[in-house]
Amino acid sequence: MMIEIFTDGASLGNPGFSGIGVLIYKNRKIIKEISLYIGETTNNFAEYMALIFSLQNLLALKEEGPFIIYMDSELVVNQVKGKYKVKNKSLYPLNILAKNLIALLGDIQIIHKKREENKLADSLAKRAANLKSPKLIFK
Repeated sequence: MMIEIFTDGASLGNPGFSGIGVLIYKNRKIIKEISLYIGETTNNFAEYMALIFSLQNLLALKEEGPFIIYMDSELVVNQVKGKYKVKNKSLYPLNILAKNLIALLGDIQIIHKKREENKLADSLAKRAANLKSPKLIFK
C-alpha cells in the first residue's frame, strides 16, 4: 500500500499571511485534503510547517510505509536530507523536529518536485494564506 503526500507552504509577502496545503493519497486516491492558515511568517517557515504537518498526519494514520512526500521547496528537502546547512536559526528547531518525525516513520522518501507538478497543494496553501484567520479546512 503506497501513501503519497503533496505538500506546500505559501507566504503572501514573505513574511506575510501564510498557509499550508496538504494532499494525502492512498493507492492514488485522495484520502485527505488540508488547507490551514498558520499566521504571519516567511515562506521557508511555511514550507517546514507543511512538511511537519504532513509527517504528523502520516503518524496519525498508523499505516506501514512506504511513504513519499513531494515538495517544491528545494531548500527544505535538501536541509532535511542533510545536503544543505540550516543557516536561519528560526528554521533549525523545525529541521530537527522534521528529522525526528522522519526517523519515526522509517520507510519514507522526501522528494523535490517542480512547482508546476505541485499545483494542487500550492492552491490549498495560497487559499489558506488568503483566509487570514485561523481556520482549518478538511475534505
